[in-house]
Amino acid sequence: MKLAAKLEELTKWYELKSETVKALRGVTFDVPEGDYVAIMGPSGSGKSTLLNLLGCLDRPTHGSLFLGDANIANMNDNQLSHTRATRIGFIFQSYNLIQQLTVVENIEVPLYYQGRLSKSDRERCHELAGMVGLGDRLKHRPAQLSGGQQQRVAIARSLVNDPYFVLADEPTGNLDTVTSEEILKLFESLNAMGKTIIMVTHENEIAAHAKRVIRLRDGLVQSDVRKTDRIILN
Repeated sequence: MKLAAKLEELTKWYELKSETVKALRGVTFDVPEGDYVAIMGPSGSGKSTLLNLLGCLDRPTHGSLFLGDANIANMNDNQLSHTRATRIGFIFQSYNLIQQLTVVENIEVPLYYQGRLSKSDRERCHELAGMVGLGDRLKHRPAQLSGGQQQRVAIARSLVNDPYFVLADEPTGNLDTVTSEEILKLFESLNAMGKTIIMVTHENEIAAHAKRVIRLRDGLVQSDVRKTDRIILN
C-alpha cells in the first residue's frame, strides 16, 4: 500500500515569551493513497498546526512527516517551498483566486510559478475546468462566478500538479447548504477517481462525507474512525 502521507510521533512546539506551547504532542497516523480524511477538533486542538505542517508551511519540532518518500523534517526552506508548490494541492475557504485572471488562467497559476506552461499543460488545464463543470466558463473572471463556481476553479487548480494529496481547509465554509453539497459530491467523485483528500472541518455534517474522521484534542489524536470501523482511541 502506497502512502500519500505518514506521520510518526509528530510534535510542534512554539516558544511564546517564557512559555512553550505544545501544539502537537506526538501525532501518528498514515494516509494511504486514495484516502479521504476529515480532520476535526475544537479550537486549540492542533488542527491549524497540523494543516501548516501537511502544507509544508512549517516543519515539525520532533518526529517525522513523510509526503510520498520525502521527510519534510529534513528539508530546508527551498525544498519545503518546492514541495509545497509542486506536490500539494490547496483548497481554501475563501477560494484565493486572482481576480484579474480568467478561470483557465487561475487554474494555470501553479504551473506559471514553476516556469512551465506547455501546450499539453494548457490542454490539461482546460480538461480540469471541464471536469469540475466549468468548461463553458473558461474566460470568465471570479467576479462573474458564484461562490460554488469559484470553489470549483480552486479545486481544478489544486489538481493541476497531480499532487500527493489535496489539502482542503474548511472548503465549504463560505457556501450555502445546497452549494456545499455540490462541492462535497465533487470531492467524492474525485476521490472515486483515486485522488487523495485531506479536509479540515469543524462541521460533523461535512466530515460525514469523508471515508475517515480523525479527531484531535490537546495536540493528540483522540480518535481515528473509518465509516466501517469502530472507534480507535489513542
